[in-house]
Amino acid sequence: MTSAPHPACPSGPGAYVVAIAIAAPLTVRLGGLSARLRPGRYLYCGSAYGPGGLQARLARHFRKDKSIRWHVDQLTTAGEVKGAWAIARGNECVLVERLGFLPVPIEGFGATDCAHCRSHLLRWPSRVAARTVRAALAGDDEPPVWLRVSATPRSRA
Repeated sequence: MTSAPHPACPSGPGAYVVAIAIAAPLTVRLGGLSARLRPGRYLYCGSAYGPGGLQARLARHFRKDKSIRWHVDQLTTAGEVKGAWAIARGNECVLVERLGFLPVPIEGFGATDCAHCRSHLLRWPSRVAARTVRAALAGDDEPPVWLRVSATPRSRA
């Protein structure tokens, strides 16, 4: 995805679930602690209620070349972002709850400012189909829109 808005991405605020593949073991830092992720597929639930909304946040997550600002940046720069489900006006904690059937690989990951969730990162086992994830995300909100990564630009954020 380039830094230009993805044509299918909702233009306003909302929540999202980024799908990331990790090919090799990865050590990530959470404050003064570190944890190791094994190779596999992961889902990161986040929200975009700041300037630029979903389009700006997902464009940033889809770039490899960026400064490490959030926990998830360690995964998006080291792994391969496959795409994301975007939910206009959605709530990241609700998405984590809907995906509660998936395992939590690291307690507190991406949820340091969240009093409700154990983690905003979930492991996505290969036995769980994408249609199962999409159906879980749908709920009563706006239907999730799948955005596929189309390019890896070189700009920095």
